Amino acid sequence: MLNDNRIRVITGSYGTGKTEFSVNYALKLAAAGNKTALVDLDVINLYFRSREKQEELEAAGVRVISSSIKGRGADLPAVSAEAAAPLQDTSWQVVLDVGGDAMGARALSRYRTYFQPGEYDMFFVVNANRPETATLAGVREHLEAIQRVSQIPVTALVNNTHLVKETTLEDVLRGQCLCRQLSEATGLPLRYTSLLESLVPQVASSEVLDGTLFPLSLIMREAWMS
Repeated sequence: MLNDNRIRVITGSYGTGKTEFSVNYALKLAAAGNKTALVDLDVINLYFRSREKQEELEAAGVRVISSSIKGRGADLPAVSAEAAAPLQDTSWQVVLDVGGDAMGARALSRYRTYFQPGEYDMFFVVNANRPETATLAGVREHLEAIQRVSQIPVTALVNNTHLVKETTLEDVLRGQCLCRQLSEATGLPLRYTSLLESLVPQVASSEVLDGTLFPLSLIMREAWMS
């Protein structure tokens, strides 16, 4: 993960699991002893936002920056001015959790000056089990729309194909197939393949997964959720 550039922007379509991936990524950075900030730039979806786990994240060493309006009931589309601080300070490892689709990517425009080549990575998260991104045409359309609106090039792909707790290794492999097609069509590498920690033992006896294996815990999902 430290081979990635200091600023990591996490984008993708709705329902791909961007926030779960972002939170897991930030926690792994902090666990490795890094000064880590997670910036919640999702001003579209009021559910499953990283700010809802702020206390847990900060207890684990992750600074969470989100709405400038404090309080759990204050779900207004406002991002704190503090978001620029870790982008400017190179002592921070930064993860930006961006809202879904091109509409969510608009929030990146105000920070575009920080996304210089070699200083950032923008990961496009793919979930092949979402109807809108189940085909090469669909997923490529979303990727290109996000790049067009944000005016920031995507640098790599993340296969995060899942059905939450019902995810199987077959789901992950289906996503890998789609990501291979997207990689061939765009020239973008597949950087990570994420899967539930419970599925990791199955990988040893399966075909090799592309990219770096990224074990993932369901942090954003409460125990009663499927």
